[in-house]
Amino acid sequence: MRDYEQEIDKRIAFIRSIVDGARAKGIIYANSGGKDAVLTGILCKKACDDTVGLILPCGSKQNYGSDKTDAETVAKIYGISTRYIDLAGAKNQFLQAIGGAAGAGLNDTAIGNIAPRLRMIALYTLGLNENRLVAGTGNRSENYMGYFTKWGDGAYDFNPIADLTVTEIYEFLRHLGAPESIITKAPSAGLVEGQTDEGDMGVTYRSIDDFILNGSTNEHDMAIIDRYHKASEHKRKPPLMYPSQLQL
Repeated sequence: MRDYEQEIDKRIAFIRSIVDGARAKGIIYANSGGKDAVLTGILCKKACDDTVGLILPCGSKQNYGSDKTDAETVAKIYGISTRYIDLAGAKNQFLQAIGGAAGAGLNDTAIGNIAPRLRMIALYTLGLNENRLVAGTGNRSENYMGYFTKWGDGAYDFNPIADLTVTEIYEFLRHLGAPESIITKAPSAGLVEGQTDEGDMGVTYRSIDDFILNGSTNEHDMAIIDRYHKASEHKRKPPLMYPSQLQL
């Protein structure tokens, strides 16, 4: 049987060693109200009392509705300091600057990646200003599929949950008594209305995690998982630098 308390203690020790080693004042992270942000926030708060969660809506109605509500609820339950920064205006100005009205000429993927990158700008700007480390909120399942934004939510100083699949994230949250609304809502990046992770990818996290943890899934899902993993390999590698390209 999994010893959750022992694992939590080890993750807390990991976080403290990183913060102390960097001589940082505290931690900052994006509190989206989603499962990963919730677990990251809980662990960071346990490790460092001076932990701040930023609520960073960026235009989607979901950002101003259920995401904001869940983020505020979790912050209140676990005593996490919260700040609210609306990035919708910055996104619109950027779209106009780079592509004219509504980002004319930009495809949906290019536009969708703007919000995670603006959020990371906010996190690192305040983190640097206040001597805080940026905590990552990505999980193992997303990493394997490449379901994250390069230099967006894929950028951080440390990540205390990177080894956990989505299935394991939920198990930890249940152990910690997280609100049921967090556990039952469909995983979503909240970039556009009605968007869900599983809908985007065409495969469930249960199937992805079965493959990651047990090495097996059905043929249809395996084809999707393999395609996503291969196409996103560049996201999991550091930038190529001469002459390293000659050694590949």
